[in-house]
Amino acid sequence: MEIIYTSPIMGYPAFGGPELRILNSIKALSKLTSIHIFSGANLKRLGGNNAKKHYESLSSSFHFLPSARGLRNIPFVRRFLQGSQKNLVLDANYLSTFIQKNEIKLIWFGYGNISYSLIVELRKRFPDIKMICDTDSVWSRFISRQIEFESNQDNKINLLSESKTKVLEERKWVELCDITTGVSSVDVEYYKTLTEAKEKIMQFSNVIDLSEYKIKTNAKLNLKKPYLFLAGTFGHENSSMNLAAKWLIKEIFPIVQRKIPSIHLYILGVNSDTSFKDLKNNSITILGKVDSVIPYLTNADVALTPLKYESGTRFKILEAAACRTPMVSTTLGAEGLPVTHGVNVLIADEPVAFANAIVQIVNDKALANKLASNSFSMVEQNFGLANLEKEAKEILKALNI
Repeated sequence: MEIIYTSPIMGYPAFGGPELRILNSIKALSKLTSIHIFSGANLKRLGGNNAKKHYESLSSSFHFLPSARGLRNIPFVRRFLQGSQKNLVLDANYLSTFIQKNEIKLIWFGYGNISYSLIVELRKRFPDIKMICDTDSVWSRFISRQIEFESNQDNKINLLSESKTKVLEERKWVELCDITTGVSSVDVEYYKTLTEAKEKIMQFSNVIDLSEYKIKTNAKLNLKKPYLFLAGTFGHENSSMNLAAKWLIKEIFPIVQRKIPSIHLYILGVNSDTSFKDLKNNSITILGKVDSVIPYLTNADVALTPLKYESGTRFKILEAAACRTPMVSTTLGAEGLPVTHGVNVLIADEPVAFANAIVQIVNDKALANKLASNSFSMVEQNFGLANLEKEAKEILKALNI
Protein backbone atom coordinates (compact mmCIF):
# COMPACT_ATOMS: atom_id res chain seq x y z
CA MET A 1 0.00 0.00 0.00
CA GLU A 2 1.27 3.47 -0.92
CA ILE A 3 0.29 6.38 1.32
CA ILE A 4 1.08 10.06 1.65
CA TYR A 5 2.20 11.19 5.09
CA THR A 6 2.33 14.95 5.53
CA SER A 7 3.05 17.02 8.62
CA PRO A 8 3.73 20.70 9.32
CA ILE A 9 6.13 19.64 12.07
CA MET A 10 9.12 17.40 11.54
CA GLY A 11 12.67 17.28 12.85
CA TYR A 12 15.66 15.04 13.39
CA PRO A 13 17.11 14.45 15.88
CA ALA A 14 13.63 14.89 17.33
CA PHE A 15 13.42 17.36 20.21
CA GLY A 16 10.14 17.66 22.07
CA GLY A 17 6.83 15.88 21.87
CA PRO A 18 5.55 16.97 18.44
CA GLU A 19 8.76 15.99 16.63
CA LEU A 20 9.02 12.71 18.56
CA ARG A 21 5.45 11.82 17.70
CA ILE A 22 5.99 12.44 13.99
CA LEU A 23 9.28 10.54 13.86
CA ASN A 24 7.95 7.50 15.71
CA SER A 25 4.75 7.50 13.65
CA ILE A 26 6.81 7.40 10.47
CA LYS A 27 8.99 4.61 11.87
CA ALA A 28 5.91 2.49 12.63
CA LEU A 29 4.15 3.21 9.34
CA SER A 30 7.28 2.57 7.28
CA LYS A 31 7.14 -1.07 8.39
CA LEU A 32 3.60 -1.47 7.10
CA THR A 33 3.32 0.73 4.01
CA SER A 34 5.16 2.40 1.20
CA ILE A 35 5.21 5.88 2.69
CA HIS A 36 5.75 9.11 0.75
CA ILE A 37 6.66 11.93 3.14
CA PHE A 38 5.73 15.57 2.49
CA SER A 39 7.35 17.89 5.02
CA GLY A 40 5.88 21.23 6.03
CA ALA A 41 9.16 22.02 7.79
CA ASN A 42 11.92 23.51 5.67
CA LEU A 43 15.41 22.01 5.48
CA LYS A 44 16.80 24.09 8.33
CA ARG A 45 13.91 23.36 10.66
CA LEU A 46 14.02 19.71 9.64
CA GLY A 47 17.61 19.50 10.88
CA GLY A 48 19.66 19.87 7.69
CA ASN A 49 20.80 17.36 5.10
CA ASN A 50 21.47 14.58 7.62
CA ALA A 51 17.88 14.86 8.81
CA LYS A 52 16.63 14.74 5.22
CA LYS A 53 18.69 11.60 4.58
CA HIS A 54 17.27 9.99 7.71
CA TYR A 55 13.68 10.55 6.59
CA GLU A 56 14.56 9.39 3.09
CA SER A 57 15.80 6.13 4.60
CA LEU A 58 12.37 5.59 6.20
CA SER A 59 10.33 6.41 3.11
CA SER A 60 9.76 5.58 -0.53
CA SER A 61 10.14 9.26 -1.35
CA PHE A 62 10.65 12.50 0.55
CA HIS A 63 9.42 15.94 -0.49
CA PHE A 64 9.21 19.47 0.87
CA LEU A 65 5.86 21.15 0.44
CA PRO A 66 6.08 24.34 -1.65
CA SER A 67 5.23 26.56 1.31
CA ALA A 68 8.03 24.98 3.35
CA ARG A 69 10.55 25.64 0.61
CA GLY A 70 9.61 29.32 0.77
CA LEU A 71 9.92 29.58 4.53
CA ARG A 72 12.82 31.14 6.37
CA ASN A 73 12.47 31.55 10.13
CA ILE A 74 8.69 31.79 10.46
CA PRO A 75 7.54 29.91 13.59
CA PHE A 76 5.60 26.81 12.51
CA VAL A 77 2.61 27.48 14.78
CA ARG A 78 2.15 31.02 13.43
CA ARG A 79 2.51 29.77 9.87
CA PHE A 80 -0.16 27.10 10.22
CA LEU A 81 -2.58 29.01 12.40
CA GLN A 82 -2.30 32.14 10.28
CA GLY A 83 -1.12 30.63 6.99
CA SER A 84 -1.91 32.33 3.72
CA GLN A 85 -4.41 31.08 1.16
CA LYS A 86 -1.60 31.18 -1.38
CA ASN A 87 0.47 28.68 0.60
CA LEU A 88 -2.56 26.45 1.05
CA VAL A 89 -3.25 26.34 -2.68
CA LEU A 90 0.41 25.72 -3.51
CA ASP A 91 0.57 22.81 -1.11
CA ALA A 92 -2.76 21.37 -2.25
CA ASN A 93 -1.74 21.61 -5.93
CA TYR A 94 1.58 19.89 -5.23
CA LEU A 95 -0.05 17.06 -3.30
CA SER A 96 -2.85 16.71 -5.87
CA THR A 97 -0.39 16.19 -8.71
CA PHE A 98 1.39 13.45 -6.75
CA ILE A 99 -1.89 11.79 -5.73
CA GLN A 100 -3.13 11.65 -9.32
CA LYS A 101 0.17 10.51 -10.80
CA ASN A 102 0.69 7.73 -8.25
CA GLU A 103 -2.96 6.76 -7.64
CA ILE A 104 -2.65 7.32 -3.90
CA LYS A 105 -5.58 5.97 -1.88
CA LEU A 106 -4.73 7.35 1.58
CA ILE A 107 -3.43 10.61 3.05
CA TRP A 108 -2.23 10.53 6.66
CA PHE A 109 -2.15 14.02 8.20
CA GLY A 110 0.42 13.94 11.00
CA TYR A 111 -0.21 16.62 13.59
CA GLY A 112 -3.59 17.04 11.95
CA ASN A 113 -4.79 19.52 14.62
CA ILE A 114 -3.23 22.35 12.62
CA SER A 115 -3.81 20.93 9.13
CA TYR A 116 -7.54 21.64 9.03
CA SER A 117 -7.47 23.97 6.01
CA LEU A 118 -5.43 21.49 3.99
CA ILE A 119 -7.80 18.66 4.93
CA VAL A 120 -10.79 20.72 3.75
CA GLU A 121 -9.12 21.69 0.48
CA LEU A 122 -8.00 18.17 -0.42
CA ARG A 123 -11.38 16.68 0.49
CA LYS A 124 -12.99 19.05 -2.03
CA ARG A 125 -10.63 17.77 -4.71
CA PHE A 126 -10.71 14.09 -3.76
CA PRO A 127 -14.12 13.13 -2.35
CA ASP A 128 -13.28 9.41 -2.32
CA ILE A 129 -9.71 9.34 -1.05
CA LYS A 130 -9.19 7.99 2.47
CA MET A 131 -8.00 10.55 5.03
CA ILE A 132 -6.65 10.20 8.55
CA CYS A 133 -6.48 13.22 10.85
CA ASP A 134 -3.80 12.15 13.33
CA THR A 135 -3.99 14.42 16.38
CA ASP A 136 -1.41 14.91 19.10
CA SER A 137 -3.91 16.41 21.56
CA VAL A 138 -7.31 18.05 21.82
CA TRP A 139 -6.35 21.50 20.64
CA SER A 140 -9.57 23.21 21.76
CA ARG A 141 -8.93 21.88 25.26
CA PHE A 142 -5.33 23.07 25.13
CA ILE A 143 -6.56 26.59 24.30
CA SER A 144 -9.41 26.69 26.83
CA ARG A 145 -7.18 25.48 29.67
CA GLN A 146 -5.06 28.61 29.28
CA ILE A 147 -7.93 30.92 30.20
CA GLU A 148 -7.62 30.64 33.99
CA PHE A 149 -3.94 31.63 33.77
CA GLU A 150 -4.58 34.74 31.69
CA SER A 151 -5.03 37.97 33.65
CA ASN A 152 -5.99 40.22 30.74
CA GLN A 153 -9.74 40.12 30.18
CA ASP A 154 -9.48 40.78 26.43
CA ASN A 155 -7.04 37.88 26.10
CA LYS A 156 -9.43 35.66 28.04
CA ILE A 157 -12.21 36.53 25.61
CA ASN A 158 -9.95 35.85 22.63
CA LEU A 159 -8.90 32.47 24.03
CA LEU A 160 -12.52 31.50 24.60
CA SER A 161 -13.34 32.48 21.03
CA GLU A 162 -10.35 30.54 19.67
CA SER A 163 -11.37 27.47 21.65
CA LYS A 164 -14.93 27.59 20.30
CA THR A 165 -13.61 27.99 16.75
CA LYS A 166 -11.34 25.01 17.24
CA VAL A 167 -14.23 22.87 18.48
CA LEU A 168 -16.08 23.67 15.24
CA GLU A 169 -12.99 22.63 13.26
CA GLU A 170 -12.70 19.41 15.28
CA ARG A 171 -16.32 18.54 14.53
CA LYS A 172 -15.77 19.27 10.84
CA TRP A 173 -12.60 17.25 10.38
CA VAL A 174 -14.10 14.30 12.25
CA GLU A 175 -16.86 14.44 9.63
CA LEU A 176 -14.51 14.91 6.67
CA CYS A 177 -11.89 12.31 7.60
CA ASP A 178 -12.35 8.57 7.59
CA ILE A 179 -10.40 8.21 10.83
CA THR A 180 -9.49 10.71 13.56
CA THR A 181 -6.90 9.49 16.04
CA GLY A 182 -6.34 10.34 19.70
CA VAL A 183 -3.15 9.73 21.61
CA SER A 184 -4.93 8.27 24.64
CA SER A 185 -8.29 6.96 25.79
CA VAL A 186 -8.95 10.45 27.21
CA ASP A 187 -8.59 12.09 23.79
CA VAL A 188 -10.39 9.25 22.01
CA GLU A 189 -13.42 9.65 24.26
CA TYR A 190 -13.49 13.40 23.57
CA TYR A 191 -13.45 12.96 19.80
CA LYS A 192 -16.18 10.32 20.06
CA THR A 193 -18.48 12.98 21.52
CA LEU A 194 -18.25 14.85 18.22
CA THR A 195 -19.73 12.13 16.01
CA GLU A 196 -22.38 9.42 15.90
CA ALA A 197 -19.90 7.24 13.97
CA LYS A 198 -17.80 6.21 16.97
CA GLU A 199 -15.86 3.71 14.85
CA LYS A 200 -14.20 6.64 13.07
CA ILE A 201 -12.25 7.48 16.24
CA MET A 202 -9.23 5.28 16.98
CA GLN A 203 -6.18 5.41 19.23
CA PHE A 204 -2.69 6.10 17.88
CA SER A 205 -0.55 6.55 20.96
CA ASN A 206 2.53 8.53 21.83
CA VAL A 207 5.33 5.98 22.14
CA ILE A 208 9.07 5.78 22.64
CA ASP A 209 11.69 4.02 20.54
CA LEU A 210 13.57 2.45 23.44
CA SER A 211 16.62 1.79 21.28
CA GLU A 212 17.23 5.55 21.25
CA TYR A 213 17.42 5.81 25.04
CA LYS A 214 20.56 4.04 26.09
CA ILE A 215 22.15 5.35 29.28
CA LYS A 216 24.79 7.87 28.35
CA THR A 217 27.40 9.70 30.35
CA ASN A 218 29.40 12.69 29.24
CA ALA A 219 32.17 13.88 31.52
CA LYS A 220 32.47 17.10 29.53
CA LEU A 221 29.04 18.19 30.73
CA ASN A 222 30.36 18.43 34.31
CA LEU A 223 26.86 18.08 35.75
CA LYS A 224 26.31 19.13 39.34
CA LYS A 225 24.78 16.40 41.50
CA PRO A 226 22.18 15.90 42.79
CA TYR A 227 20.10 17.59 40.14
CA LEU A 228 16.58 18.00 38.81
CA PHE A 229 15.68 17.97 35.12
CA LEU A 230 13.07 20.01 33.26
CA ALA A 231 12.89 20.14 29.48
CA GLY A 232 10.43 21.39 26.91
CA THR A 233 9.69 23.98 24.26
CA PHE A 234 9.27 27.45 25.73
CA GLY A 235 7.37 30.34 24.20
CA HIS A 236 5.33 33.33 25.33
CA GLU A 237 5.05 34.35 28.96
CA ASN A 238 1.93 32.29 29.63
CA SER A 239 2.83 29.26 27.53
CA SER A 240 2.43 25.94 29.32
CA MET A 241 6.18 25.39 29.70
CA ASN A 242 6.92 28.97 30.78
CA LEU A 243 4.23 28.84 33.46
CA ALA A 244 5.46 25.43 34.61
CA ALA A 245 9.07 26.61 34.89
CA LYS A 246 8.13 29.82 36.70
CA TRP A 247 6.03 27.85 39.19
CA LEU A 248 8.92 25.47 39.73
CA ILE A 249 11.52 28.22 40.14
CA LYS A 250 9.52 30.52 42.40
CA GLU A 251 7.39 28.22 44.53
CA ILE A 252 8.83 24.70 44.49
CA PHE A 253 12.61 24.86 44.10
CA PRO A 254 13.21 27.13 47.14
CA ILE A 255 11.48 24.54 49.36
CA VAL A 256 13.65 21.78 47.94
CA GLN A 257 16.78 23.89 48.44
CA ARG A 258 16.03 24.41 52.11
CA LYS A 259 15.94 20.65 52.61
CA ILE A 260 18.72 19.73 50.16
CA PRO A 261 21.08 22.76 49.92
CA SER A 262 23.29 21.07 47.30
CA ILE A 263 20.43 20.47 44.85
CA HIS A 264 20.77 21.85 41.31
CA LEU A 265 18.17 22.44 38.61
CA TYR A 266 18.80 22.15 34.87
CA ILE A 267 16.24 23.67 32.51
CA LEU A 268 16.70 23.04 28.82
CA GLY A 269 14.83 23.24 25.57
CA VAL A 270 13.97 25.58 22.72
CA ASN A 271 13.81 29.23 23.90
CA SER A 272 14.51 28.35 27.54
CA ASP A 273 17.65 30.49 27.40
CA THR A 274 15.75 33.53 26.10
CA SER A 275 12.71 33.02 28.35
CA PHE A 276 14.89 32.97 31.48
CA LYS A 277 17.87 35.03 30.38
CA ASP A 278 17.52 37.36 33.37
CA LEU A 279 17.43 34.60 35.95
CA LYS A 280 20.25 34.88 38.47
CA ASN A 281 20.52 31.78 40.63
CA ASN A 282 23.73 29.80 41.00
CA SER A 283 21.70 26.67 41.70
CA ILE A 284 19.81 26.85 38.39
CA THR A 285 21.38 26.37 34.96
CA ILE A 286 19.46 27.33 31.81
CA LEU A 287 20.89 25.51 28.81
CA GLY A 288 18.70 26.40 25.84
CA LYS A 289 18.34 23.79 23.10
CA VAL A 290 20.87 20.96 23.31
CA ASP A 291 21.84 18.31 20.77
CA SER A 292 20.28 15.59 22.91
CA VAL A 293 18.44 15.57 26.22
CA ILE A 294 19.43 11.96 26.90
CA PRO A 295 22.77 12.55 28.70
CA TYR A 296 21.05 15.07 30.98
CA LEU A 297 17.97 12.93 31.54
CA THR A 298 19.69 9.61 32.18
CA ASN A 299 21.89 11.13 34.90
CA ALA A 300 19.20 13.23 36.62
CA ASP A 301 18.04 12.36 40.11
CA VAL A 302 14.47 13.45 39.36
CA ALA A 303 12.70 14.50 36.16
CA LEU A 304 9.83 16.96 36.45
CA THR A 305 6.51 17.62 34.71
CA PRO A 306 5.03 20.57 36.65
CA LEU A 307 2.43 21.46 34.02
CA LYS A 308 -0.61 23.59 34.82
CA TYR A 309 -2.30 23.17 31.44
CA GLU A 310 -1.77 21.00 28.36
CA SER A 311 -3.55 18.35 26.33
CA GLY A 312 -2.50 14.98 24.95
CA THR A 313 0.03 12.76 26.71
CA ARG A 314 3.46 13.79 27.93
CA PHE A 315 6.56 12.56 26.18
CA LYS A 316 8.36 14.01 29.22
CA ILE A 317 7.08 11.11 31.31
CA LEU A 318 7.70 8.49 28.62
CA GLU A 319 11.26 9.70 28.01
CA ALA A 320 12.06 9.77 31.72
CA ALA A 321 10.72 6.23 32.01
CA ALA A 322 12.80 5.11 29.03
CA CYS A 323 15.89 6.54 30.76
CA ARG A 324 14.95 4.94 34.11
CA THR A 325 14.74 8.35 35.77
CA PRO A 326 12.07 8.80 38.48
CA MET A 327 9.41 11.41 37.80
CA VAL A 328 7.33 13.92 39.76
CA SER A 329 4.34 15.27 37.86
CA THR A 330 1.15 17.21 38.35
CA THR A 331 -2.08 15.30 37.81
CA LEU A 332 -2.65 17.08 34.51
CA GLY A 333 0.95 16.42 33.47
CA ALA A 334 0.26 12.69 33.67
CA GLU A 335 -3.10 12.89 31.89
CA GLY A 336 -3.87 9.99 29.57
CA LEU A 337 -1.10 7.73 30.85
CA PRO A 338 -1.71 4.63 33.03
CA VAL A 339 0.48 5.84 35.88
CA THR A 340 -0.19 5.44 39.60
CA HIS A 341 1.07 7.64 42.39
CA GLY A 342 3.68 5.81 44.42
CA VAL A 343 4.02 3.00 41.87
CA ASN A 344 5.65 4.52 38.79
CA VAL A 345 5.48 8.28 39.48
CA LEU A 346 4.81 10.67 42.31
CA ILE A 347 1.88 13.03 41.69
CA ALA A 348 1.53 16.42 43.37
CA ASP A 349 -0.41 19.56 42.50
CA GLU A 350 0.57 21.99 45.25
CA PRO A 351 4.05 23.54 45.73
CA VAL A 352 4.81 21.99 49.14
CA ALA A 353 3.60 18.54 48.09
CA PHE A 354 5.52 18.75 44.81
CA ALA A 355 8.71 19.82 46.61
CA ASN A 356 8.31 17.10 49.25
CA ALA A 357 7.90 14.49 46.52
CA ILE A 358 11.19 15.62 44.96
CA VAL A 359 12.98 15.49 48.30
CA GLN A 360 11.55 12.06 49.04
CA ILE A 361 12.94 10.62 45.78
CA VAL A 362 16.37 12.24 46.19
CA ASN A 363 16.71 10.96 49.75
CA ASP A 364 15.17 7.52 49.28
CA LYS A 365 17.13 5.54 46.69
CA ALA A 366 14.93 2.47 47.12
CA LEU A 367 11.86 4.52 46.22
CA ALA A 368 13.70 6.14 43.30
CA ASN A 369 14.72 2.74 41.95
CA LYS A 370 11.19 1.34 42.32
CA LEU A 371 9.60 4.24 40.48
CA ALA A 372 12.22 4.09 37.73
CA SER A 373 11.93 0.34 37.26
CA ASN A 374 8.13 0.33 37.23
CA SER A 375 7.89 3.23 34.80
CA PHE A 376 10.41 1.58 32.46
CA SER A 377 8.35 -1.63 32.52
CA MET A 378 5.22 0.38 31.69
CA VAL A 379 6.89 1.87 28.60
CA GLU A 380 8.49 -1.41 27.57
CA GLN A 381 5.16 -3.24 27.70
CA ASN A 382 2.75 -0.60 26.43
CA PHE A 383 4.51 2.36 24.83
CA GLY A 384 7.15 0.98 22.48
CA LEU A 385 7.25 1.12 18.68
CA ALA A 386 5.72 -2.38 18.46
CA ASN A 387 2.61 -1.07 20.21
CA LEU A 388 2.29 1.81 17.75
CA GLU A 389 2.79 -0.56 14.81
CA LYS A 390 -0.07 -2.71 16.15
CA GLU A 391 -2.35 0.34 16.42
CA ALA A 392 -1.39 1.42 12.90
CA LYS A 393 -2.34 -2.04 11.57
CA GLU A 394 -5.76 -1.76 13.21
CA ILE A 395 -6.31 1.70 11.69
CA LEU A 396 -5.33 0.58 8.21
CA LYS A 397 -7.48 -2.55 8.55
CA ALA A 398 -10.47 -0.40 9.49
CA LEU A 399 -10.10 1.48 6.20
CA ASN A 400 -10.20 -1.72 4.10
CA ILE A 401 -7.44 -0.64 1.77
